[in-house]
Amino acid sequence: MDPARMGHSLEPGRVTFDEKMSVRKAIHDARIPFTYVSANCFGGYFIGNLSQMCTLTPSTDNVILFGDGNVKAIYLDEDDIAIYTIKSIDDPRTLNKTLYLRPPENIISQRELVGIWETLIGKELNKSTISAQDFLATMKGDDSTQLGGEV
Repeated sequence: MDPARMGHSLEPGRVTFDEKMSVRKAIHDARIPFTYVSANCFGGYFIGNLSQMCTLTPSTDNVILFGDGNVKAIYLDEDDIAIYTIKSIDDPRTLNKTLYLRPPENIISQRELVGIWETLIGKELNKSTISAQDFLATMKGDDSTQLGGEV
């Protein structure tokens, strides 16, 4: 994700974006030519596990939806990201700019992703949800947080 557009991010993830912005400032101050590539979600990490944090393979029984599961995300194949990154090296249009990779057909919600998986396996998964507050609490190690309510 483009750290310049993540001013609204929350802890503990915010520190990553702040650090990236420090690096960008150093690049700018040193007048180093750059092209930043914003590719959002790596498909190999987020699609195969239906965006579940503790597994690399999709469940055939249960899934946790973040919020209502309807927020759109951009999922890209890592090989495609690499190809566009390499092509940007010799393209003067990308010099000192951010290249956003956002193919419209790759913009889907977690709920849509789960729906595709359900169609493939011929079965509906049991869905539970986790609120933003509960998700953030799990990152802080608050064991009292419940990881999802039934949908």
